[in-house]
Amino acid sequence: MAAGRLIIGSKRYSSWSLRGWLAVHLAGLEVEEVVIRLAGGATPEVKKQTPAGFVPYLEHDGARVWDSLAICEYCAEIAPGLWPRDRVRRAALRSASAEMHSGFRALRQTYPTIMGGIASPAARDAVANADASSDIARIVALWDELLSASGGPFLHGQAMGVADAMFAPVATRFRTWAIEVPEKAEAYVTAIHGHPLVKRWFAEAAAEPAEWRIEAHEAKLSGA
Repeated sequence: MAAGRLIIGSKRYSSWSLRGWLAVHLAGLEVEEVVIRLAGGATPEVKKQTPAGFVPYLEHDGARVWDSLAICEYCAEIAPGLWPRDRVRRAALRSASAEMHSGFRALRQTYPTIMGGIASPAARDAVANADASSDIARIVALWDELLSASGGPFLHGQAMGVADAMFAPVATRFRTWAIEVPEKAEAYVTAIHGHPLVKRWFAEAAAEPAEWRIEAHEAKLSGA
């Protein structure tokens, strides 16, 4: 029997929902999943079902958690292995997760999440800008540091942890927009896409009703 529910947005577009969803599943929480169609911005349906008017939102065993990073931290309390035991590595991964949570605005605005979509080279080049390139360079450097410490294939090592949940949507953006990154970063992108939970998310995104597609988002893939 479900111990609560997880409210998320359309899987094709909601990068923040993916973060919370991964943490919940990595922690093994038994919750009912409620998917709300997104239409750009905080829709009335999202506002009605979540305290802050955003997704994801978790209710579990009496707890109410309404932020993706807070959901990750909550899940790590239940499944402590989602953070490394080593204090120094834990501090680095926590800092990286917080940086992802609060930063990289140019990347997110320039290259929107469209799970399963593939942009044309012309569309990618048309939106590229210096601020987004700066964000990409910082992410690649951060991944290089964390992967060197963990030994890969994930930022946490052999298994995904909180930092991987936080950066997974970045990896999907890099694939959607065919962003070229160094070999180590590309191997990480491949590892993220190969994880069973991420594969499941993509499959479920592809199965969403056609009318859930946001044409303004889809048009960006072709540069329209």
